[in-house]
Amino acid sequence: MPENLRGSKRNYELDRERSILKKYMGRLPKRHILLIGKILGRFLYFFDTHHRRIVWRNLYFSYPEWSRDQVQNLSKRVFQNYGIFILEVLQMAFSTREEMLTRAKIEGEEILTAALSKQKGVIVVGAHLGNWELGLQYSPCYFQRPLTGVAKKLRNSTLDRLVHKFRTRFGNRIIYKKGALPEMMQTLRQGKILGLLMDISRRFDGVEVQFFGRKATATPAAALLALRCKSPVIPIFCHRNQMGDLVIKVERPIEIQRTGDLRSDLQTNTQLITDRVEQAVRKNPEQWNWILKRWKEFYPGLYPESKQRLQRLKMKAKRRRHKNFGPIA
Repeated sequence: MPENLRGSKRNYELDRERSILKKYMGRLPKRHILLIGKILGRFLYFFDTHHRRIVWRNLYFSYPEWSRDQVQNLSKRVFQNYGIFILEVLQMAFSTREEMLTRAKIEGEEILTAALSKQKGVIVVGAHLGNWELGLQYSPCYFQRPLTGVAKKLRNSTLDRLVHKFRTRFGNRIIYKKGALPEMMQTLRQGKILGLLMDISRRFDGVEVQFFGRKATATPAAALLALRCKSPVIPIFCHRNQMGDLVIKVERPIEIQRTGDLRSDLQTNTQLITDRVEQAVRKNPEQWNWILKRWKEFYPGLYPESKQRLQRLKMKAKRRRHKNFGPIA
C-alpha cells in the first residue's frame, strides 16, 4: 500500500477513535464519573507504590497526631480524587463552552467582577486542589475574560504541546516561568487576569514560609506583582462538595501589607497567601495533590527517592563527560 494511503488510513482511524471517545466521554453522567473514577483511584493506590509512599510521608509529616489507619484511609481518598480528576479532564477535553458551564458552580463571582472593574488587573492565586484545570478553563467561558496562567514546561515535548493546546482552547494564554516576570506585569497593567498556583516548592527563587507548621518555600511572584502593580490578590479554589459537584469558590482579597521594606514585605505577603492555601487544603485534604514534594527544600530526608534519583542523574552526567572527553585529571 502506498505511504500516502497508509497515512490517510491512520488519520481516519485516529479521527474515528476520537469521535467515539468524544461521544461517550462527553455524555458520561456525573455519577458514572465519580464511580469509575473511584475505582480507577483504587487501582492507582494499590499499584503506584512510589507515589503512595510520598502521600503517606506527607500526611504523617503534616498530621503527626494521626494514626496509621487515618493516614491510610485519607490516602485512599486522595487517589480516588486522582481517578475522578483524570476522567473529568478527559471529559473536559471534549466539552464545548456551553458544556463547560454545566461542569461546575461558582460562588463569590461578584468579588472577581468588582476587582476587574478597577482596571488594575487581578492576581488569582490557587492550588492543586479538586479540579484545578477546570478552574483555569471556566474563566473564559463564564466571565468571557481569558486568563493568563503561569506554568512550567513539561519534560515530554509531545505531552507539553497537548496540555498547552488543552489549556488554551477557549482563549486562555499560558506563559512559562523562565523569564516570565515582564509578561506577567504587562498582563496586569492591561487590566487582565493572571493565575498562579501557590503550592509548589521553589528551589532557587522561593522565600521561606510555614505550611502546615513546617518550613517550606513558595514563589514570591504574586506578592511582588501585587506590590509593584497594586493589583488585588484573590484566592480561587475549585473543590468538590459532598454531592460530588465541582464548586469554584472566589474568596475575599488578601490584604497586602506594605511597609517599604521590600524583602520583609515579600516574605510577609507570601506567607499570607500561603496561609489561605493551607486553609483551603485543610477544608478538603483528600482533594489536594499530596504527591507534591512540598517540603523538599528543608526536609530532603522526607523524600529519599529524590536524593537517590539526583545521585543517579549525577552519575549519568559524569559517565557521559567521561565518554565524550575522557578521564578528567
